[in-house]
Amino acid sequence: MRRFPAEITSKRCRLVSAVTFLVCVFGHAGTAAAQNFEVAPIGGYRFGGDFFELLTRQPVDIDGAPAIGVVVDFPIPNGFQVEALFTHQHVQALVPTFPSGPPVSWHFDVDHYQAGGIQEYDYGRMRPFLTGTLGLTSYRAQNDDELRFTLGAGGGIKLFPTRHIGVRLEGRAFMTFVDADVALFACSTLTANGGCVVGFNANIVWQTEFTAGVIFRFD
Repeated sequence: MRRFPAEITSKRCRLVSAVTFLVCVFGHAGTAAAQNFEVAPIGGYRFGGDFFELLTRQPVDIDGAPAIGVVVDFPIPNGFQVEALFTHQHVQALVPTFPSGPPVSWHFDVDHYQAGGIQEYDYGRMRPFLTGTLGLTSYRAQNDDELRFTLGAGGGIKLFPTRHIGVRLEGRAFMTFVDADVALFACSTLTANGGCVVGFNANIVWQTEFTAGVIFRFD
């Protein structure tokens, strides 16, 4: 039996996961949208390297790296659209070793799987929009693989020189909850209703990305 390298297998798994994610999200939305939809392959640059330092537990000098993905929108009335997004970032960086060893090369991957809505403002061929999404982020390095909850928000503009072909320019921020703890500090029975003091602590990783893509509109 032929064996494929682990890196190729991992990439195939991510591709299958992305396709499955988009199919599941839009399998229900397609009926409501009367089969109208937009597909936009996108590419750009993503900033924010805290993921990599969490994985290595060492300072890593990564300001940003290219990111690619795809966005699918299903229009519904009043300029609102249901949206799904998948973006992938791959980084190779040198990680310092201590106390005095030479740096070693690490590979990092960060994938965002998001679903939500987009409010589009129609001004003819120019269509500004705002978007909000939620979903999961997968981040990997060496033998470590983590999955965390993420919120996303952004905005941009769609330009349609023709009815079925357009350009999408966008900026988006992702807020990923890496760790969260809820602690019960104290409770009181001095009042009729009682009461408790609860503390919530969350470690959040921020990433921002700026992308451009070609929109293919089907209706």
